[in-house]
Amino acid sequence: MNISILGSTGSIGTQALNVVDNLNLNVSALSANTNIKILEEQVRKYKPALAVVFDKSKYSELKRNIADTNTEVSCGMEGLKEAASYKDADLILNSVVGMVGLEPTICAANAKKDIALANKETLVAGGSLVMDAVKNNGVNLYPVDSEHSAIFQCLQGCPEKKALKRIILTASGGPFFGKKIDELKDVTVEQALNHPNWDMGAKITIDSASMMNKGLEIIEASWLFDMPADKIDVVVHRESVIHSMIEYEDNSTLAQLGIPDMRIPIQYAITYPKRYKSPVKSLNLTDYRTLTFFEPDYETFKCLRACKQAIDRGGLCAAAANGANEVANKLFRERKISFLDIGDLVMDAMLRQDNAEAETVDDVLEADKKARDFVLNNI
Repeated sequence: MNISILGSTGSIGTQALNVVDNLNLNVSALSANTNIKILEEQVRKYKPALAVVFDKSKYSELKRNIADTNTEVSCGMEGLKEAASYKDADLILNSVVGMVGLEPTICAANAKKDIALANKETLVAGGSLVMDAVKNNGVNLYPVDSEHSAIFQCLQGCPEKKALKRIILTASGGPFFGKKIDELKDVTVEQALNHPNWDMGAKITIDSASMMNKGLEIIEASWLFDMPADKIDVVVHRESVIHSMIEYEDNSTLAQLGIPDMRIPIQYAITYPKRYKSPVKSLNLTDYRTLTFFEPDYETFKCLRACKQAIDRGGLCAAAANGANEVANKLFRERKISFLDIGDLVMDAMLRQDNAEAETVDDVLEADKKARDFVLNNI
């Protein structure tokens, strides 16, 4: 198999390359946002035909640094789309962060490439467009997020869609589990980045702290599994051993368990429907002894509530919520707003967006831009 990895220098991308090593796969294309040092190391090891740096200012330096290789160099959105539709690639793993992943995902589908999707913002902002492209081109879309992979795996035992009663997403609760609004007024970036279970990139870790990540996953699950929001529940599970569950009409519940390591869902998305030995250690439940479950706090974690409302309102509201969050998340990491400001800005931007349906990518990009501008003008 030949694989193209968008976002190869990030957390998911580097773990995906570990899976590539384990499975002895070929790499057709790699892309990075700005980290050309790591990208150069990857190019020399995996010898892809194409390397892409999204930051155009880094293009000349990357091209110069790997001039002694046979790897072609490209940049910007056009470069990402080229990597997403690369002729020799059998599977595109999209692990870029943020809305930037939308156009390459649609491009991959239109090029009739199977897609392993770790870029949740793609489905949150442009779900109808992505799913239409996947359906119209007859390609497969495999989820990489641990929660959606868990649901996907459980559904292998559900031959009839009508037998599925509900989806139950598990959430770690992040570093601020059990905290109330008054306790979150002065939390620091360092505290928010201190996730108890997962080793993730900074943006996703902050999303986990605000529970925006779980809100985005509700929207993503709705598109991936064609389920209404009222049939998707969230339960806080601190140990992150059960990655998600499904419940059948007969009230039987299936769960997928494993240690918190993204290489399991990454590998399953790449090898589906087959399973192979993985580099991840085996789960020993006696190491945990007790698994705990709690109701999510929608009042304290406003981002989670905003995403639920975005689904109810429909149309471009989810795109607005996502766009506002991307900017607010970054501003918090830059210490320009408080942690609680993230939820306020996301909710306000989402409510300002009308619920018109997305007919084109430009519609999504416009809603995204308006939400971003709203945040920047209201901090």
